[in-house]
Amino acid sequence: MTEETIFSKIINGTIPSTLIYHDDLVSAFADINPKAEHHILIVTNKPIPSVSDVTAADEPALGRLFTVAAKLARDFKVDQSGYRLIINCGPDGGQEVPHIHMHFLAGGKLGGLGFPEKH
Repeated sequence: MTEETIFSKIINGTIPSTLIYHDDLVSAFADINPKAEHHILIVTNKPIPSVSDVTAADEPALGRLFTVAAKLARDFKVDQSGYRLIINCGPDGGQEVPHIHMHFLAGGKLGGLGFPEKH
């Protein structure tokens, strides 16, 4: 059994959040430290620590991350103007919570991706 995460606690309601979407596979809620006008985390309800831990059985939930992102884009009317989806993997990839989640960022022109400069 995977250890409970802050996202698990949000999903089960023990930590309050602004829940935007919830079904049997994924949940979406506002990021507490937004980097864009619309910054939403879409998370698997099953706590999968990282992309490195994904199995074939997880494919329905991972596919749902993308269909929910498309729904959010339509809901926020950014499906034509554009938005950004980010999944960080591991500490060097910027992942802070060991629970797969996708960042949905939208609302105006988004800045650079934060890639390190090549030397």
